[in-house]
Amino acid sequence: MLAVALSLAAAATFALSAMQIDSLTGRVGPLQLARWQMGLAFAMTAAASVVLGGWRTVGLEQFLWLAASSAAGIMLATSTFVATIQLLGPRLNALVFTLSAPFALVLGYAFRAETVNPMQGAGVGLILAGIVLAILGPGGRESGRQGALGLGLALGVVTALGQAAGSLFARPAMLDGVEPFTAMAIRSGLGAAFFIGLLAVPRLRPAARPAPADLRRIGATAFSGIFLGMSLLMAALAVGDVGIVTTLSSTTPILILPMVWYVSRRPPTALAWAGAGLAVAGTALITLAAG
Repeated sequence: MLAVALSLAAAATFALSAMQIDSLTGRVGPLQLARWQMGLAFAMTAAASVVLGGWRTVGLEQFLWLAASSAAGIMLATSTFVATIQLLGPRLNALVFTLSAPFALVLGYAFRAETVNPMQGAGVGLILAGIVLAILGPGGRESGRQGALGLGLALGVVTALGQAAGSLFARPAMLDGVEPFTAMAIRSGLGAAFFIGLLAVPRLRPAARPAPADLRRIGATAFSGIFLGMSLLMAALAVGDVGIVTTLSSTTPILILPMVWYVSRRPPTALAWAGAGLAVAGTALITLAAG
């Protein structure tokens, strides 16, 4: 039950972060955004870890698992995630991102012998069906940039696979009792070092630093999507299976609907709300099965 609540809370923060990232499209490039985002996220999570005394919960083995998680879920998936949002828009990106759920189920089964009972499997199916219905129904798609669909979809698949692998690698460290903010400080700190290191490549250097207003928006994405969202996800992984946690945290497209409604002043379609209903039913099945 706790894993369900933590995973859904993470999904809500991911939805908010996706809306904020989309507002930066055309002004801040993917690598530049990732570099500032990870740097600010590291400062936030490291400070929280010091306050909570979380660094005492990390040994060498846990650090290595989290380093592997950072390589897959931060260094690879963050840059492609930002690029996918900027190419496809937040809602279509969210649909592609749900591929992390089946990827995580397969990886969890193959490498950690995690199983899904029939009721949980049905819940996963309902959630995924609801997400597809909500995003692909009338008015649910965004065109993104012209000619960018193929590239955006390819990067979205890479993002989903990287996120699933990152969750899989983080799971042993979280089971060993690593404090969630500390786990994210390690992941985001290594990610920030990686993106800063890319500045050594002249072609990857930005032409100028972000404007102050854009930096404030990047700070907001770091707080909502990483400081809160990813730390909630790490906490969920400490008490729930990779596949179930990843599936529930992939309900972001459903939670984006009221946010888009608020911003655009246009209500979602009936099919979008039907998709939300399926996702809620799926969540109920998973919760009952876990109880």
